Amino acid sequence: MHSLPGGNGRASWRSLTPWLLFVLFVLGPCESLIPLVMVPAAAGRWLGVALVSVSFAAATLVTMVAAVAVGRFGVDLLPLGRLERYSHALAGLTILVSGLGIRLLGW
Repeated sequence: MHSLPGGNGRASWRSLTPWLLFVLFVLGPCESLIPLVMVPAAAGRWLGVALVSVSFAAATLVTMVAAVAVGRFGVDLLPLGRLERYSHALAGLTILVSGLGIRLLGW
């Protein structure tokens, strides 16, 4: 059992699970949609369910495209020079390291 960093060794990572889930649900953007979708669905107002779902999907897509565009323009400002030649290999390495980190560290 892994102990928490900087702790006295008594607390485990598993004791943090309820708190992490609480923070995830409180700060997550989707949880506010539950009542906005369930109330019209319970009342049989399927147009309301569709409008909420479509607006959330559109807002999500616009936000994702904007974030990627800002990131892409930011990367274009970096003086990468010779690294551009290896950009695909570096992207693959990043994905590989992320996958290994998840698999080996159990995150």
